Amino acid sequence: MNIYKHEFGMYIRSVITWSLSIFALLFLFLSLFSSFSASAALLNETLSKFPPELLMAFGMNDMDLSSVLGFYGIVFLICQICLSIQAANYGFGLVSVEERDMTADFLLAKPVGRPKILTSKFLAALTGLTITNAVIWISSFLLLNLYRAGKSFDLRTLILLLASIVIFQLFFLTVGVLISLLVRRVRSVTPFSMALAFGMYVLSAFGGMLGGDSLDIITPFKHFEPNYIIRNGAYDLPLVMISVVAIIVSIVASYLLYSRRNIASAV
Repeated sequence: MNIYKHEFGMYIRSVITWSLSIFALLFLFLSLFSSFSASAALLNETLSKFPPELLMAFGMNDMDLSSVLGFYGIVFLICQICLSIQAANYGFGLVSVEERDMTADFLLAKPVGRPKILTSKFLAALTGLTITNAVIWISSFLLLNLYRAGKSFDLRTLILLLASIVIFQLFFLTVGVLISLLVRRVRSVTPFSMALAFGMYVLSAFGGMLGGDSLDIITPFKHFEPNYIIRNGAYDLPLVMISVVAIIVSIVASYLLYSRRNIASAV
């Protein structure tokens, strides 16, 4: 039995749904830019009157909504929330679905080691996330050029934004797997994935409102804040490295825990 093909087959419908939904989101917002840009200067002035803490909470401090990338930054933040939920869903369901349905013992009875099983599952989930990532890349380039209203944008900055998606997805995927292996049983994936995704986003918002950096170190929403990347044309490398370390630790710990995990039997 080809575990990778079987696992990827389980993701196809979900991948199509998430990819089409994010494409529709990008299309809906970016198609409004041409009409929106005419009054963007007035909106910038209005936003400047809001408390800085509030703007910082939503990553909108010093954001120029009259520019193409400034407007895209808001849409990209919404895409990040969608991507975090998708990746966390796949992470929490990677091994917990079979344990919940009492079918894990059938898989483990095959002449395949646990590390290989987990690797195949990881690769299948990563393939699904990569397809969604590719849809965002293609949609962003297409729609930005189609609806930029004659305004130019920095291609390098756009590529930096889009390139951040891989690490962003991996964070939620691997942390989701690790948490699912630390708890006794995940009866439903959705509450866990929603809690992780929105919990990370809320932490980034509160960190901005408090004006401190104490909460920024644990949430990738701050590690890859769109407004920071657009304003500076670069990543905040110390924060990015925290995401990378978290991914590596989560992967190593997941393999160790899965290799020693007691699997419930259907008998």
